[in-house]
Amino acid sequence: MAEEFEPNILGILCNWCTYAGADLAGTSRMQYPPNVRVIRIMCTGRLDPAFVLKALSVGADGVLISGCHIGDCHYLAGNFKSRRRVALLRKLIEEYGYDRERLRMTFVSASEGALWAEVVQDMVNTIKKLGPNPLKQAGAAQLEGAVADDEF
Repeated sequence: MAEEFEPNILGILCNWCTYAGADLAGTSRMQYPPNVRVIRIMCTGRLDPAFVLKALSVGADGVLISGCHIGDCHYLAGNFKSRRRVALLRKLIEEYGYDRERLRMTFVSASEGALWAEVVQDMVNTIKKLGPNPLKQAGAAQLEGAVADDEF
């Protein structure tokens, strides 16, 4: 029996809203898939597009960026900036051959633990439909070659 694909998703979360919402989901013992590995940043406005490109290039199956609701940013306009960056990044990753659905931006406040659980479930379902990152196999072969050549 073949093992079901379980995606690895990088989550880049705003410290003030979504990270706190994810914490609320955890402390409230809400059930959702454990597929998202979280990096906390102070504001999604701090998001460097290189973070997303690097994650995909090293084999992440998807990237989920989540912050404060529009108009509620603790740094005034950070979420406006990141929303524009993500829109451009989605176009850019398509140029590299990725499905644009591998990158998603959501807005979850600190009191919306249940929404965070829904967002994660939906992202995992979307990535499962898309399948593994196309570079994952190429990257694994490259890593095996590097280990065999004692590059580490």
